Amino acid sequence: MTTSVITPEEIIKTGTVVFKKTENINSVPLSYCPGCGHGVVHRLIMEVVEEMGITADTIGVAPVGCSVLAYEFMNIDMQQAAHGRAPAVATGIKRVFPNKYVFTYQGDGDLAAIGTAETIHACNRGENIVIIFVNNGIYGMTGGQMAPTTLEGMKSSTSPYGRDVHTAGYPLKITEMVAMLPGVCYATRQAVHKPTLVNKTKRAIQKAFENQRDNKGTSIVEVLINCNSGWKMTPEQANIWLEENMAVYFPLGDIKK
Repeated sequence: MTTSVITPEEIIKTGTVVFKKTENINSVPLSYCPGCGHGVVHRLIMEVVEEMGITADTIGVAPVGCSVLAYEFMNIDMQQAAHGRAPAVATGIKRVFPNKYVFTYQGDGDLAAIGTAETIHACNRGENIVIIFVNNGIYGMTGGQMAPTTLEGMKSSTSPYGRDVHTAGYPLKITEMVAMLPGVCYATRQAVHKPTLVNKTKRAIQKAFENQRDNKGTSIVEVLINCNSGWKMTPEQANIWLEENMAVYFPLGDIKK
């Protein structure tokens, strides 16, 4: 049995559609750094929302940091929250509009630092929301400072000699922390630096929204991405470093299902 392969030339000639941008992503210039994974995560969330047919019923909450740019790209109802307070804002929205699909989109400097209390207590209450947690191990927007998830020995603008765990503590595995709470029905860690991982991340995001549809409680999807600007690397180098370092300390896969 042979499998036919359509060449790029044949695709162009026949007009075969192999990929189409979701209408839930606005056609605006990308303002993220070249090589950043945020754009991929944006697209996956919006594809899931479109494919589930819930565009008109979905509300996103984006706080401060690189994640705040989400409302420029996501063509759905969006609400900005103060730094770290996205789970609290999402809680209020979901309780007022219980039939809506509500998600937060947060970076590690937001969710795992100033927003730790909001994150833990929303998860402990089992709020029926989706938390998208984008972890690049650094404060990306504000100058590359050390974040709660910065790895041991990793250099940043506030740890120029590398993170010293004796003074700064260990990198925080907050997804594992909240996974033990009974209000959390689903906790997973994925990544988007390889095509196969992109597909797994999309399935995880869809599972999280299906859990909300079925009123199962809090779902948290952590996504590892690079920050080549903050890490002072090329995009290719950053992807390799992520694979060899971030994904070792923060292993990929389901933590609670």
